[in-house]
Amino acid sequence: MWAVPAFTRGEVDRAGRLLAQNGVVADPLVIGYALDVINNWRSSHSLPLNTFQMTLRNRAASICEEPIVARRLKRVPSIFAKLRRFPTMKLSQMQDIGGARAVLPSLTEIEALRDLYRHNRHRMKHRFAGEKDYVRDPKASGYRSIHLVYRYRSDRTETYNGLHIELQLRTRRQHAWATAVETVGTFLGQSLKSSEGRADWLRFFELVGSGFALAEGAPAGPNVPESTTSLVAEIREAAQRLQIKQKLEAFSRVLVVTEVHREKMRGHDYLLLLVLRPEHESLEVRTYGSSGLPAATADYLMEEKRLAGTAGDTVLVASDSLDSLRQAFPNYFFDTRTFLEELDHLLA
Repeated sequence: MWAVPAFTRGEVDRAGRLLAQNGVVADPLVIGYALDVINNWRSSHSLPLNTFQMTLRNRAASICEEPIVARRLKRVPSIFAKLRRFPTMKLSQMQDIGGARAVLPSLTEIEALRDLYRHNRHRMKHRFAGEKDYVRDPKASGYRSIHLVYRYRSDRTETYNGLHIELQLRTRRQHAWATAVETVGTFLGQSLKSSEGRADWLRFFELVGSGFALAEGAPAGPNVPESTTSLVAEIREAAQRLQIKQKLEAFSRVLVVTEVHREKMRGHDYLLLLVLRPEHESLEVRTYGSSGLPAATADYLMEEKRLAGTAGDTVLVASDSLDSLRQAFPNYFFDTRTFLEELDHLLA
């Protein structure tokens, strides 16, 4: 069931460099080979990712009753974009090819979950590779989360040893912010989450990220008004000018969701391929059973090729139910209700 690395790390790094400069390499055979290498490397993170996701689910459940937990394999366009932003980065060392996410209600709870990992670090075989606290040391963009990175290690499955897995710990308010950023970015056809795109939208989300942070007792970002009154006033003006509420509500109304069950569902987690085509106002959710990983990863790469150069998007994720999927990846459903509720509270 589980994919295994079929190429050396040197071959993986060369494939990454080729595709990061895809405008230079015109030979379709070279591009096709590089994509196959990258898809195998990405798919090989599935077993380590599943291992970390199970631990994350159990630990999150020990802190709150209904955590949202899911996992995903990084999208090829996101891999390309990251390699272009960081030209010296090697694909084999990219830390978030496999990522698991936990969303908990409050800042106190995600910090408790982070501390649980800290206190159990010496008991884990997996090597701790770093922590980034974007809550206490926020990004200027408004993004907030805690990232923990590990390198997989096992005596029984040594093939995967050394692969990086990233864990993201977010509050529901932080998750709502990220959802809105990705939803608007999809409709604008701009990578707002990478701080690329229209300055007025980037400024709005920068301000709201700080407003949400202050509401949770965390520090604001570096480029916002020091006065909370002034901050809220600027957010209110931007929200009215950009017609935030009207646009986000309109986005959610246009989407038609189609579910395609490729295999009968069994087991704890489902594999789901989300194929979003904004120009057709459609989201297709394909469900794969426990033995469906090879077919799912092949379909994933095929859809990425089909959607190249369009406003569409696709991602392969795993979740324990379709309802949990909607909560973990609401941006693919254009579901920004929580964001709008939190924005109303902030502006009240």
